[in-house]
Amino acid sequence: MKSVLLLVLATTSMLFSYGQQDKSKRPSPPAQAKETLGNGTVVTIDYSQPAVKGRTIGKDLEPMDGKVWRAGANETTVFEVSRPVKVGGKELPAGKYGLFVISNGGEWTFIINKVWNKWGTEYTESEDAVRVKGTTSKLSTPSERLTYTIDNKGKVTLSWADMQSSFDVE
Repeated sequence: MKSVLLLVLATTSMLFSYGQQDKSKRPSPPAQAKETLGNGTVVTIDYSQPAVKGRTIGKDLEPMDGKVWRAGANETTVFEVSRPVKVGGKELPAGKYGLFVISNGGEWTFIINKVWNKWGTEYTESEDAVRVKGTTSKLSTPSERLTYTIDNKGKVTLSWADMQSSFDVE
């Protein structure tokens, strides 16, 4: 009887563990934006895509004014550059970083944090590498899923609900 119980427990644990590892089944599935800039620098953003589902930014949907947001869902959004770059004119060494956003009165500031391998809601300001104000505007066609794009000139754009905000990588 004990061996049957142990077998059932082990099987259940394995199935649960496997289900947790298949991130594509999450309500906010994983996505990636990746672009090679003209100088050969590769810029990559790995994130999870929450859906709006009829909610309103700033009211019942992130970002909330004055609160740091993981700029995606689940784990921290990862911003990676293959070479040293300038973000909003500020130096940033090659490497992986956490990407966060803070909204203040509709103006979005992108935060590139030195720590990228945390759960998304964990954030420590003293670990910031760069902060840059985004160019924020209303979208004419709302984006149901949070989406990042990167163009080959280094413009990184976050589209979410009826808003979009961008910053430049040089």
